[in-house]
Amino acid sequence: MKLLVVVDMQKDFVDGALGTPEALDIVENVVERVKAAKEAGDQVIFTMDTHETNYLETAEGKNLPVEHCIRETAGWKLIPPLRPLTAGTKIIQKPTFGSTQLSYLVAIGDYEEIELIGLCTDICVISNALLLKATVPETPICVNASCCAGVTPQSHLNALEAMKMCQITIKE
Repeated sequence: MKLLVVVDMQKDFVDGALGTPEALDIVENVVERVKAAKEAGDQVIFTMDTHETNYLETAEGKNLPVEHCIRETAGWKLIPPLRPLTAGTKIIQKPTFGSTQLSYLVAIGDYEEIELIGLCTDICVISNALLLKATVPETPICVNASCCAGVTPQSHLNALEAMKMCQITIKE
């Protein structure tokens, strides 16, 4: 079975506190990719960046002092076009960039391939891709660049290059 991991497609990263034009530009691609995965019978897991009201007091908050993805706020929620597609999927709330819960689920699963899409290429996508590569080094892992966006276009490209160097396949 194949696994599609949809990373942090939440309002705050698309058109909210940390949104970018590039994030808006990938929404249609992401929705279509999730639909295709579900139609193919692949497993889909969504991750959600999840912070508490004390975010600015955390290590991340001190380094990125922009409140975002605070649990139960509008910015924390998945973007509306993806919400109907969560039926039959797992949703992982993660307090930081990479998810140890995701790597655990992958370790006990038997996936022939893992694909990651979502936001932000240069923070959470790369963090999870590298965690998964370390967890299941013999499983092919790819990132679909047309379904990802970074904090900036340049940091997106830098992250893709870094992942290539770590033997993660980049699909265009």
